[in-house]
Amino acid sequence: MTKRLFIAIFAVCMVALSALADGKQAEATFEVKSHDFGTIKEEGGPVSCYFEFTNTGDKPLLIIDATASCGCTRPEYPSKPIKPGKKGKIKVTYSPIGRPGAFKKTVKVKTNGKERTITLRIVGAVIPKK
Repeated sequence: MTKRLFIAIFAVCMVALSALADGKQAEATFEVKSHDFGTIKEEGGPVSCYFEFTNTGDKPLLIIDATASCGCTRPEYPSKPIKPGKKGKIKVTYSPIGRPGAFKKTVKVKTNGKERTITLRIVGAVIPKK
């Protein structure tokens, strides 16, 4: 039984290694990696932007996670794989309420692609309520 188990594990490892050896990978290529909201009003409420990307690789691209540098910023990302050659987008929403002044925030995007972690940035300035 132990010999069969070893052979089965060996076979699974060989299949996995051959899949890695083909050199194919997903790759997220973003049109832009930063967005400047300019000057926004605090009483205007949350503002959003989209970061568009294309899977320029030759395997499906998975967005595993996207996390913001603080709770005032909320990223939304596709849950389904992006096929090679297809586009996707990540929506980033910033809430200016209670945060007057300049801001610089980041969103870390984790993928299964060539670049495992991609950093997106948003900047701007919030005009306080009167």
